[in-house]
Amino acid sequence: MEPDNGIALDHLMVPSRDKRAAARRLAELLGVPWSETGVGPFVPVYVNAGLTLDFDEWTGPIPQIHYCFRVSEAAFDAILGRIRAAGLPYRSAVHGPVDHAVDTGHGGRIVYWNEPDGHQWELLTVSYARPPAG
Repeated sequence: MEPDNGIALDHLMVPSRDKRAAARRLAELLGVPWSETGVGPFVPVYVNAGLTLDFDEWTGPIPQIHYCFRVSEAAFDAILGRIRAAGLPYRSAVHGPVDHAVDTGHGGRIVYWNEPDGHQWELLTVSYARPPAG
């Protein structure tokens, strides 16, 4: 079991070409709230009670950043349904081709999509990055 050291990730900045459109799209896919205005120039997506993604508008090159969300089985089904309904291409492998499939090789389910601005979004039900607690 990991110690509670009091450190929690509070927010991340997400560079985008159109911060409102990008924030709205992600919030709709995840089924979470967002606001057209936030602190400073940011458009926030409220992922959960402790994490906000602050979308910022950039005119220069946007680096491709990987963001991963661990969700329940029910949330995975709901979010994947919204990805499909939006007609977004998705895949089962981090660097693989668009195959509209779900990876089940890591003890849970995983799906990836690149949206918006080329960022790589990952949705999984079981973390492969950390061993199970216990």
